[in-house]
Amino acid sequence: MQLTDFNLLLALDALLTEGSVTAAAERLNLSVPAMSRKLNRIRKMVGDPLFVRAGRGLVPTPRAEELRSGVHEVVEHATELLRKTENFDFGNLRRTFTIRADDGAISTLGPKLLRTLQQKAPLVAIRFTAQGRQDVVALREGLIDLDIGVIDDLGPEIVRQTLLRDRFIAVFRKGHPLTKSRQVTPREFVKYGHVTVSRRGLLNGPVDIELGKHGLSRRIQAVVPTFMEALAIARNTDLVATVADQLTQNARQGMELRKLPVVTSEVTISQAWHPRFNSDPGHRAMRQLIHQICRPAKREGD
Repeated sequence: MQLTDFNLLLALDALLTEGSVTAAAERLNLSVPAMSRKLNRIRKMVGDPLFVRAGRGLVPTPRAEELRSGVHEVVEHATELLRKTENFDFGNLRRTFTIRADDGAISTLGPKLLRTLQQKAPLVAIRFTAQGRQDVVALREGLIDLDIGVIDDLGPEIVRQTLLRDRFIAVFRKGHPLTKSRQVTPREFVKYGHVTVSRRGLLNGPVDIELGKHGLSRRIQAVVPTFMEALAIARNTDLVATVADQLTQNARQGMELRKLPVVTSEVTISQAWHPRFNSDPGHRAMRQLIHQICRPAKREGD
């Protein structure tokens, strides 16, 4: 592919990212027929159909999947080279970043982030929004700049970066009968009522599956949508809360904690963004800062 065909490379990147001729045309401000013509030219150049019809939509061929990351990297690099050089100064950036995160990420990472911003970028403001349904649209349209939390695979259009890995623990009030046990056994664990966290209101989870392997079950008396609510209930009752360790460290002062009596998988906390912000200097500086402040917590948990 010659330099004169860079516009075709841009078109191919848009097609591989969007997975739709219509969406790719909108992204490049082209008509759908014009984008279709470009797709036909690209097919002839690479000797592969790249996309085939599946129902009402198109699905990429194996060759298209192979090209996806390489083409995107080339386009990003070329675009950055063609962009005017700017002397970016994070310290003088005046911008508001919208970050979608759950209550644990906000209460744990928020203070560290804001303290660091006061030193490095005092003109930057953060607008935190509650983490509801994860979706690509909000990231694509710039309604949020970053999504932080336990983030499912949202497809190749969204970039994910691991921030830290966390594990669940049992937390209860001072003076609770479990305080006498340095290491809580499964049978001790199920003697008391429990409060669990689930945005979907689920009554059972990985802890219950593992308890079931011991022939045991716990009595869940409350299900709440956030860690902070679970801790508030456990602090003022005899219920035991099962919460993430690192994401609640700032909110459980004065409470007792123990390892769970069963083994559960770690949870991965990530930040996600749309690749159109990859080369944005302010966005990149914010991502790097968040990743940096999470590194000590990551090492401690490993």
